[in-house]
Amino acid sequence: MGQLFSYQVGVGEEERLDKWLSSAIPALSRSYIQKCIGEGQALVNGKPCKANYRLRVDDEVLFQIPEAVEPAIEAEDIPLSILYEDEDVLVVDKPKGMVVHPAPGHYSGTLVNAVLYHCKGQLSGINGVLRPGIVHRIDRDTTGSLIICKNDFSHQAIAAQLKEHSLNRTYRAIVHGVLTKDEGVVNAPIGRDERDRKRMAVNEKNGKEAITHYRVLKRFREYTYIECRLETGRTHQIRVHMTSIGHPLLGDAVYGRGKSSFHLEGQTLHAYTLGFVHPTTKAYMEAVAPLPAYFTHLLEIL
Repeated sequence: MGQLFSYQVGVGEEERLDKWLSSAIPALSRSYIQKCIGEGQALVNGKPCKANYRLRVDDEVLFQIPEAVEPAIEAEDIPLSILYEDEDVLVVDKPKGMVVHPAPGHYSGTLVNAVLYHCKGQLSGINGVLRPGIVHRIDRDTTGSLIICKNDFSHQAIAAQLKEHSLNRTYRAIVHGVLTKDEGVVNAPIGRDERDRKRMAVNEKNGKEAITHYRVLKRFREYTYIECRLETGRTHQIRVHMTSIGHPLLGDAVYGRGKSSFHLEGQTLHAYTLGFVHPTTKAYMEAVAPLPAYFTHLLEIL
């Protein structure tokens, strides 16, 4: 059984049941509360009510939050583009549009579903049943190299390299505008956007350290093709940092300049190089994911 809440409605609190409960339990979304009410988890004066029931003073409200149950994640025979594999690690070239790990709304068709099938379940369990083998992630519409750990030993070794910023991660991107300097560094903390919690932003007050190095590969009339090297790995780091200096990524619907004329699916961002010290051999290795077809075609057009 989950947590049980008991309330008595006070003066001035006469409103819809779902709205009243979402105010009383701010940690839960209103849509989730409505779902629970529909499943009979809310009682008013001992009887189930609809979400739009209007509460009255002294009504007794009982609300049962269901026990959280992690869904079973199924192995799925989804083709993988493998850049390197041995008994400890697997490096794949993630395609555009694929979510890395299961989350609400995406419990199938993810990279985790694919590697569960490919590795026959032999993956590190440090990140739980929803993220087996996953040490780091890239966005749904970002393509390129991603490392998967097959056991806890390799997971701990790669995670330690991530923490000490010794993984070599370079990305290729196309940004709006023409960068005048051949190379530069953006050193600006990143945290939740205080005006929109679904976005990230440069946040001097509550952000975490974030450092991106960039260099120009080719300039076009209205765009610039660049390489970025991550010193840290914050959520949406390259997208936020390049936007912060006035050069958002082409195709970025969240941080960019609206729809482009190139009919793109999300930002033009590709995880090109992934360099790491192998957990067992201790030798430095590097996997390179070739630019996807849409990216090379776009470069030819520009």
